[in-house]
Amino acid sequence: MQSNQKVVIDEVNCETEYGRLEKVIVCSPAYMKIGKIINETQKHYKSENIDVQIAMEQHEQFVQTLKDQQIEVLELKPNPDLYEQVFTRDIGFCIGKTLYTSNMQRQIRAPEVSELKRHLAQQLIPFQSIETSSIEGGDVIVDGQTIWIGVSERTTIDAIQMLQTQLPHHQIIPLPIPKQILHLDCAFNVIAHHTVLIYPDAFQEDDLKKIENNYEVIIKVSEEEQFTLGTNVLPIGNYTVISLPENKKVNQDLTRHGFSVIEVPFSEIIKSGGSFRCCSLPIRRVD
Repeated sequence: MQSNQKVVIDEVNCETEYGRLEKVIVCSPAYMKIGKIINETQKHYKSENIDVQIAMEQHEQFVQTLKDQQIEVLELKPNPDLYEQVFTRDIGFCIGKTLYTSNMQRQIRAPEVSELKRHLAQQLIPFQSIETSSIEGGDVIVDGQTIWIGVSERTTIDAIQMLQTQLPHHQIIPLPIPKQILHLDCAFNVIAHHTVLIYPDAFQEDDLKKIENNYEVIIKVSEEEQFTLGTNVLPIGNYTVISLPENKKVNQDLTRHGFSVIEVPFSEIIKSGGSFRCCSLPIRRVD
């Protein structure tokens, strides 16, 4: 006897980084710690490491802030063996109606992708795995038909070229970044139509010109506030962003350009090299 019950496939759609956020994937930092150092920021905080209780309290406030904005939050179950699992942006990225799962450069983080795939399958959320060269979500920034992708220690030119063949109607622009910049979103972020946050020192002159030719409003981030991840804000739509209270100049500039800034403490989590964008994997936005 056949069942008449329909299987409902969850809808995925993110055309930009700044459309109104409707659905996002996060993970608690319950087992967060700096173990094997895998980025420059962790080197700085290795001796003091992570206070997990503070990290959890800050993350809970972040999640509640999202919910207060009527954003549906899906939470991955934290695994005690995965110290970086809070950074859900790294393990996937959404381009239009396709959710890609990343191919991590550091094998120590590969199990995080498996956890994500298991959760997506359980939730009936369709996804496409990338199995070629490494590419990580923190290097992928989507703005309509234009996709900026960082060429970094974690994302290769081969992977970028593979993605371009799959997306012939998009323009993919590679942006090489220096070794000390973990991912592109630690130095660049598209936060609204024609508006970007950028740490200029991370880019070659020709690449800076490409960015300037595409955007009318360029908000520059200082070296000091780049270290506290000033570019790594999370736009949630309607000219509203979630940002660290410590990044005072960034927040003042955002406000001056018409943004509503929701300040949420995140000082413990950024010790491991990521802030609000790094800790969120949007799977549905309305543009």
